[in-house]
Amino acid sequence: MRQGSGGHSPAIRFRATGGFLLVAHLLLVGWITLRPLDVPWVSAANLQPLAGIKADLALGGVQAARRIGESVLLLAPLGVLLPLAGGRLVVSPWGSLVRTVAAGAMLSLGIELLQTGVPGQVVDIDSLLLNTFGVALAHVAVVPAARARLRRGDDGERRMALPREEAPQGPTPTIPRVGIAP
Repeated sequence: MRQGSGGHSPAIRFRATGGFLLVAHLLLVGWITLRPLDVPWVSAANLQPLAGIKADLALGGVQAARRIGESVLLLAPLGVLLPLAGGRLVVSPWGSLVRTVAAGAMLSLGIELLQTGVPGQVVDIDSLLLNTFGVALAHVAVVPAARARLRRGDDGERRMALPREEAPQGPTPTIPRVGIAP
């Protein structure tokens, strides 16, 4: 693998940057979603899919766009940061999408479950749906094009900035057949 400046390979730099940004984003999300709120009253938990989105749409265009947009954008960076932290350049696009969306959905579910014990925070199934949609949207919009550009390189030359998922090691050795003695 090619060595970059400072003796570190590009794969290590990509993974380290992705890991750092991922941790920073998760800390921000944790602070936003899991801090206690001092509110005079709390609405009931929303366990009926799309009920909260319908209620937001009833508020009007600007207010609905703001509330729905906040939920979509909250975990959307994970759609890019999870593959970046993984550091795979040559991988199935569908497999990458499925893994990333599943990880985003599980994280969103974990946040919703943790919110049950936080004063002022309410569980909302629509947040889970919109957060997961945001992760998928960001992944589809950025990751395939970014991977293709990294594989191709700026000068059109194919280069490997990141390791393959499984590097080929050549053909499997075979033992030549030996005839049976008379």
